[in-house]
Amino acid sequence: MPQISALAAKHNLDYENMAVDDFWVVEEGDKIIGICGLRKHPDCLELCSLGVEETVQKRGLGRRLVKTLLQETSGDIYLATVIPEFFRKLGFEEAASIPPSMIKKADWCAGCSRAGCTIMIKKRG
Repeated sequence: MPQISALAAKHNLDYENMAVDDFWVVEEGDKIIGICGLRKHPDCLELCSLGVEETVQKRGLGRRLVKTLLQETSGDIYLATVIPEFFRKLGFEEAASIPPSMIKKADWCAGCSRAGCTIMIKKRG
């Protein structure tokens, strides 16, 4: 968890109260270079904390992490993002409403303003 926390903090990602089992990771040698988390709220699932080390960005690692998370989970997945165009390419669309448990977040996206975020959903039957 220390490497996950360090990468999440470096990218200002929301990982508070999450455990190592909540994450998918990409490793290079003994170093974690990419993370993607799944937070289980009482009323929804939230993809969060997607981040990749700057030195290995643009290699498709973030896309691969999201696709793996989607393959290994079931149900609709929500997220709050400042890069909606990235997630649209992966089949997410803007959500018509925000689940109550996501509205109640004390710090919206680790210091981001709500106005800068897009709430998206990947609907899966």
